[in-house]
Amino acid sequence: MELMFIGADHEVTGSCHYLRVNEKNILVDYGMQQGIQTFESCELPVEPARIDYILLTHAHIDHSGMLPFLYSRGFRGSIYTTDATADLCSIMLRDSAHIQMQEAEWKNRKAKRSVDNALIEPMYTMEDADGVIKRLIPCDYEKEITVCDGLVIRFTDIGHLLGSASIEVWATEDGITKKIVFSGDIGNMDQPLIKDPKLTKEADYVIMESTYGNRYHSDEKPDYIGRLVEIIKSTFDKGGNVVIPSFAVGRTQEILYFLRKIKEDRLIKGYEDFPVYVDSPLAVEATGIFQRNSGECFDEEAMELIRKGINPLTFPGLHLAITSEESKAINFENTPKVIISASGMCEAGRIRHHLKHNLWRPECTILFVGYQANGTLGRAIVDGIGEVKLFGETIEIRAKIEKLIGMSGHADKAGLIRFIEGFERKPDKVFVVHGEDSICKLFTECLKIEHGLNAYAPYSGTRYDLILNKFIYEAAPVTVKKKAHIMSDVFARLVAAGQRLVAVIYKNEGGANKDLAKFADQINSLCDKYDK
Repeated sequence: MELMFIGADHEVTGSCHYLRVNEKNILVDYGMQQGIQTFESCELPVEPARIDYILLTHAHIDHSGMLPFLYSRGFRGSIYTTDATADLCSIMLRDSAHIQMQEAEWKNRKAKRSVDNALIEPMYTMEDADGVIKRLIPCDYEKEITVCDGLVIRFTDIGHLLGSASIEVWATEDGITKKIVFSGDIGNMDQPLIKDPKLTKEADYVIMESTYGNRYHSDEKPDYIGRLVEIIKSTFDKGGNVVIPSFAVGRTQEILYFLRKIKEDRLIKGYEDFPVYVDSPLAVEATGIFQRNSGECFDEEAMELIRKGINPLTFPGLHLAITSEESKAINFENTPKVIISASGMCEAGRIRHHLKHNLWRPECTILFVGYQANGTLGRAIVDGIGEVKLFGETIEIRAKIEKLIGMSGHADKAGLIRFIEGFERKPDKVFVVHGEDSICKLFTECLKIEHGLNAYAPYSGTRYDLILNKFIYEAAPVTVKKKAHIMSDVFARLVAAGQRLVAVIYKNEGGANKDLAKFADQINSLCDKYDK
């Protein structure tokens, strides 16, 4: 019984853990890396085609975004997750595939104009996204699920995003059972719309995030509505727009929740009927999913509105931009407005067009409402960069840059401590992951010195024997460096196809001799065709 750390170790994105139980290969999350990475992530210890199960904590791309890539390389196992996460993944993974294909097309057009015109393929395609979405198995919260012999799981609402969960895993091998808890991303308390995170009472091992393990949110509950009113009114008084780069799933719905209240109470004097544009097809679809999953995931305050017949996510003056024509028209409308658009870190999507049209205008405000990872355009703007390059054009930043302080879906240090102290007995070991390098180290020391826990912050590649409760291998940090040789995308797919073939061969061990002989003849015939 082995646990191996793959991604988001001393890093904030690209979450992935590997678990081997009774020769079954299991992943917990397989997320995309975003922004600049300090450390290399190791390769999966087995080929994608040999992975049997994936347990998914939530739909954010840094936890789910590489699932279609896994499918493109031969994965055909089952993915267990909550109902709401399955719904969100059905749109988010397709949206991610669309972005991958768009970026590949843009780079290939650019390559045709250069001396080195080697074409590239997208990381994965819409077909890959559709394929992996069909592998999703929706699960209820709080229900024990037998995945296979020796593996039982349960999802608990962790309050980070609609459908987000910590995952309890009971793993049994050679008559010995160990309970492993993967925290996922632990939610903040008193968030709009969704419930507070629930605690878990017992575990032998805990793998927990540490994103904000070095800081506290404000002791007082932030007055988000009051701050929004102040920013919107001061911007409208100057004749400008408020542009909000926002994650399409989660943060956009929270902002809509606040804006509905502002509209209902007519809090912005002189601009009571101001227009609000949500310019993200993904955000529009996600909002519908939020509404469909309200009964299981919404908190009491939001449910009270629903019981009164009030939709907490819509209001007069709300415009949903779906087509590219509708998106372009927004910036040719001169009325001061609020524009909410993705992506939240300004790395892709329609927000970059709105930044191009509004960053240079001193009367406008760019309002950041979420975490900005190192190396992203959003982080550069928040840190005070003077100009940015968008679509080949240098844009001077003259707009006012604001942040909605405290607006976070992640627990702060107090919330993380609340989670780990919720266990009625101390776990045998606590592995600290999903945090920037210095934060991982500081939070680990805090758990050891102040709370008496056996805590450890692993680097990617670390392997641990869960039965013997000892390290198999302690990995050292490997800093990111430029690779000397990069395999072509098409050839990589061919290699993956070969790996999948080997996995299929082993799955047919013990089959009828007649069928195996026919299978072998087919493989040899194919090899004869290309082995020239």
